[in-house]
Amino acid sequence: MSFPAGTAAARDLASCHTCWKLVAVGSPRCPRCNARVHLRAHDCVTRTVALLITATILYIPANLLPIMTTETLGVSQDSTIMGGVVLFWKMGSYPIAGIIFFASVMIPVGKMLALFALSWSVWRKRATQRHQRTVLYRITEFVGKWSMIDVFVVAVMVALIRLGGVLTIQPGIAALAFAGVVAFTMVAAQGFDSRLIWDAGAGEDE
Repeated sequence: MSFPAGTAAARDLASCHTCWKLVAVGSPRCPRCNARVHLRAHDCVTRTVALLITATILYIPANLLPIMTTETLGVSQDSTIMGGVVLFWKMGSYPIAGIIFFASVMIPVGKMLALFALSWSVWRKRATQRHQRTVLYRITEFVGKWSMIDVFVVAVMVALIRLGGVLTIQPGIAALAFAGVVAFTMVAAQGFDSRLIWDAGAGEDE
């Protein structure tokens, strides 16, 4: 594989992912921290896509199954993610409704689509818009860390809304499925080697 001129890889150097020390390609471990060293993550695109497919499968029950059960005056009502958004909106909790919608719908879907697109571009060895794709990856990796906000909101609601038996909120099975979606997408983002974006355009300048 050829690498862009002026890079460490072109000089047969690999960066340790733990302490960032540059070591010679072929060295099995970093001499500073003893971590395993590799020039590029092997089969990272395949692993990323596999994790994304798993997250996509989990996202279906996360949206179809109840994420919380609301009991009012002895009457139970199951709510899905969107049902919870509508419920909090009707209760006048507009910020909570907005946070749940943004964190449960927009962020997970956007993150999965972005990682699928990045994986596809690396697989097709696209040499265009490398700066934009690198920025997209950094944004995706950053916002993904906030995907658990809605699960925390449900947990807080369970702890706080105990109005003497008048209103009670319990977490549903979808909360576990959604936690799995967040976990798999986070691992997929962290395991994606963004350097492959630039390898596709070896020897070319934008």
